[in-house]
Amino acid sequence: MFVQILKSKIHRVTVTEADLNYVGSITLDQDLVDAANLIEGERVQVVNVNNGERLETYVILGERGSGTVCLNGPAARKAHVGDIIIVISYASMEFEEAKKFKPWVVFPDTATNRLIES
Repeated sequence: MFVQILKSKIHRVTVTEADLNYVGSITLDQDLVDAANLIEGERVQVVNVNNGERLETYVILGERGSGTVCLNGPAARKAHVGDIIIVISYASMEFEEAKKFKPWVVFPDTATNRLIES
């Protein structure tokens, strides 16, 4: 039996841009993508903390170290610049493997969207 579980999460980043005229997706600072073990083109769920909107889209790599979090295309209607969002990806795996799996969870600084040094 396969189950869907949390694979990666970028918890509470601030939307820096919303580009309605772009083809679609979410552009994320490559530092965040790497830290959360995401890949370009990966399907993600975006949850808007400010208004409760949820959507699915895919990752586009933004400039490394820029703090970019940009909702593109129709997704741009689901958030405003300054909104706090959570970006989540899931994985399918065997039940026993899933019980042992540890997801990548990133808690960036919401003021800058940059990784917090621990």
